[in-house]
Amino acid sequence: MRRANVLRVDCAYDETDPDGYRSGAANVSQVVESETLAVKVYELPAGESICPYHYEYEEEWLLVLDGTVVVRTPAGEEELAQGEMVCFPPGPAGAHKATNRGEAMTRIVMFSSAREPAVAVYPDSDKIGVWPGNLDDELMLRRADGNVDYWDGER
Repeated sequence: MRRANVLRVDCAYDETDPDGYRSGAANVSQVVESETLAVKVYELPAGESICPYHYEYEEEWLLVLDGTVVVRTPAGEEELAQGEMVCFPPGPAGAHKATNRGEAMTRIVMFSSAREPAVAVYPDSDKIGVWPGNLDDELMLRRADGNVDYWDGER
């Protein structure tokens, strides 16, 4: 049996993340070899968020392990404390952003489906991201760039 301790797992930081989004992450679903559930632990230093405001087309859950986190949703902002859990529904109603506005480190767990392809929409920047499971086919675009006709470029 594979196991991971979400309270002690080491979270890796990506030095290319911009200010405001410098959080550490550990993909515990890979450690325990999950096939259908994506589970990630995030460490949020003071003033940092895990990702921009977005929504997906799969349900997503957030559990606060330590500290507090402010969660922005379409209804506004709410602070969640240690032990509190919320669920973000699929689609625009589930838009969210998690930020540590406190002074101490915060640790949270995010749960979602591991299904691919995955799609996320970023309302603040009007972007759509697509992750089909193949790095060569990943795509991030702005809606303003417009759609092309289904037959465009075909022979």
